[in-house]
Amino acid sequence: MTKADIVSEISKSTGIDKSTVLSTVEAFMDVVKNSLSKGDNVYLRGFGSFVVKTRAQKTARNISKNTTIIIPEHNIPSFKPAKVFLNSVAEK
Repeated sequence: MTKADIVSEISKSTGIDKSTVLSTVEAFMDVVKNSLSKGDNVYLRGFGSFVVKTRAQKTARNISKNTTIIIPEHNIPSFKPAKVFLNSVAEK
């Protein structure tokens, strides 16, 4: 499902025009991205949490050049679904 599909579904179910729904969805995504970039997690009860995880420093190998490189510690965004969400997906 794409962003356009999500906008269409929300518009169809609520009766709100697509341009308003699109701006709302994009504003939501901006808020989530900005919060995560500041290190703040986003919690949506009954849906899940957008969290920032820290990946530890590790050693990797470049097989073609037979060299070792060090990948520094870095943060990545992650989504952790709520139990209600997991249960609804598991039932289908």
